[in-house]
Amino acid sequence: MTSAAIIAVNGTGIGYEVVRHGRVSSVAEAAEALGVELRDLVKTLVVRRGPDEYLFVLVPGDRSISWPKLRALLGVNRLSMPDAGTAKEVTGYERGTITPFGSATAWPVIADERTRGRTISLGGGEHGVGLRVGADDAVTALSGTFADVTDPA
Repeated sequence: MTSAAIIAVNGTGIGYEVVRHGRVSSVAEAAEALGVELRDLVKTLVVRRGPDEYLFVLVPGDRSISWPKLRALLGVNRLSMPDAGTAKEVTGYERGTITPFGSATAWPVIADERTRGRTISLGGGEHGVGLRVGADDAVTALSGTFADVTDPA
């Protein structure tokens, strides 16, 4: 089966690899299943910036969003994470499968600067599917930016 994410990443022309693995229940378990370092298993988090306004934040598996850093970068006082149903509605993907590739809406992308120059694994739009891509190529293809937006987990 080909997901919207695979179709979308294929359409960018960047190099990628689809990695299929069993269903996992944690970021650490996913990193192990994919055979990658925890920092290279990148979580795609959906953040609400305002009413009907979202963005994707790409966070290394060993880190978490720094809300003060992200608010300062975006020049806002308030950010939040939508519930699972809203995240699926605005991306087309269930939690645990979310990726900016092939999202229902092309929300802005901010990648933590620690991903720069690395090969990362992102969600592939389906449970048990990952996309291995060069972070620099992916962020460029998504018209995203790199910034220091995380803290150690």
